[in-house]
Amino acid sequence: MGESGNRRILITGALGQIGMELLDALQTKFGSQSVIASDIRNPQDVDDSNFRYERLDVLDSEQMENIIRDNDINEVYHLAALLSATGEKNPQLCWKINMDGLMNVLELARKYKFRIFAPSSIAVFGADVGKIAKQESPLNPATMYGITKVAGELMADYYHSAHGVDIRGLRYPGLISWKVMPGGGTTDYAVEIFHKAVASEAYTCFVREDTKLPMMYMDDAIKATLQLMDAPSDKLSVRGGYNLPSLTFTAKELYDKIREKIPDFKCEFKPDHRQEYADSWPDETDGTLSKEEWDFSLDFDLDSMCDVMIKSLSQ
Repeated sequence: MGESGNRRILITGALGQIGMELLDALQTKFGSQSVIASDIRNPQDVDDSNFRYERLDVLDSEQMENIIRDNDINEVYHLAALLSATGEKNPQLCWKINMDGLMNVLELARKYKFRIFAPSSIAVFGADVGKIAKQESPLNPATMYGITKVAGELMADYYHSAHGVDIRGLRYPGLISWKVMPGGGTTDYAVEIFHKAVASEAYTCFVREDTKLPMMYMDDAIKATLQLMDAPSDKLSVRGGYNLPSLTFTAKELYDKIREKIPDFKCEFKPDHRQEYADSWPDETDGTLSKEEWDFSLDFDLDSMCDVMIKSLSQ
């Protein structure tokens, strides 16, 4: 389908940190009946009173095809994945879910001609990337999750060039949001710290205080996703994953900013195994291409993000 027209959307992994907020945004933009949320959880365990829900294991291509065919789906947001820290505990399962799930979506897109959004991640970068990751920086990831995202970017390029599949992706930085807790990523500390601060509890941060990583408030990530999917296909030079501009701050700078607003909050820094993954990633990302090709820019800085996180979690 083209960039406009009636959207009939399927989201995989819809009950995750990104999925729930993307679901809200897509329902607001296209109507609640235009979007089907899917995840591996059973329907009885999901409060689906506000959205259409289908249980879907993305490894089950036949079930996925039935949902896509029966609902005449013309756009899939494929979010189902195991993330970095979780994936390191079970790399075989990480590869299976992240790669076989994507392959199933791509093969069905080849058959049914629907568009795909499939996110990539800053985890595609490795320790050789330097402090600022550019669009064309080398991709030598340190985690199985990162490896699957590099392979996913290559598959996106292949299916676009060889089969004409309209697939688009973003290299999401660490995403900070208050509506849904994150699920096993290396940047989760930047969400957990707010929950503890608002609850008047001390927090033990699992990275060093000088750890600097690319971050983004979730509203900006959703804005980028929708903006990319609205962009004319012929304007896009990247298929697997655009770099985005990012907020960049150390864990200590985040703590200090929160203490400006909650002075009694206490945090100590005790790095664990996730520090190694954090050390392999860049301090910030150069999102020049996303600005040039589809005019993306951030709405939130560190201060405004902290304000809205604390206000929202305090309600």
